[in-house]
Parts: sequence; structure tokens; C-alpha cells
Amino acid sequence: MVDFGFKLSSSNRIDLDSCDSDLFLKLKAESGTIKQCIACGSCASSCSAANFTGVNFRKTILLIERGKNEEAKELIKGCMLCGKCTLVCPRGINTREIILSINQYYKKERF
Repeated sequence: MVDFGFKLSSSNRIDLDSCDSDLFLKLKAESGTIKQCIACGSCASSCSAANFTGVNFRKTILLIERGKNEEAKELIKGCMLCGKCTLVCPRGINTREIILSINQYYKKERF
């Protein structure tokens, strides 16, 4: 194996086989459009709340997919549901609907 001079610390490793991806699977089942996301960042760059609260739809979906629900919950809290991200999405993903579904899940599960 080639030594590139760096390695991942154990705190940065994510075991995708053992992570809790239930929420992502539920979102995929409810809204099939989440599978169409190409992580282009249009949603994040158009977000008015991002400058003030750090909201980032793309990063939230990635965290949920990796099973990091607590971090995703904190990240999505600042969303104002204005819908700009839905308007600029090149794939036509209804991001507002997905954000509402995420919020409903967190209210039900009491994270």
C-alpha cells in the first residue's frame, strides 16, 4: 500500500454499515426526489438564513445519510422555510417538503 503521508483519525471515521440511516431511508420512501440530489450546492448558496444560522440543506442531507441525526437536527433548526432552495434546484427537488418531513420526524422521535 502506498503511504501518502496522512491518515484518518478514528474520530473522523464513519462506519456506514453500522450507522443509523433510518431517517434517510424514510425520506427516500416518502419523497423519491431526495435520490435525485446531485449535491450541487445551489440550495446552500441561495439560502438567506445561512449567513445568520448556518442552515445548509445539502450538508443536512449528508449528515442524515451518515446517521448523524443530532448534528443534522441542529443544522436544520434555522431554516425559515422561504422556499428559495426549491426554486433554484436544478433537479426540481421540493426541498421545503423534505425539510418539513425532517422536522416532523424530529418532533415525533423527540431527539
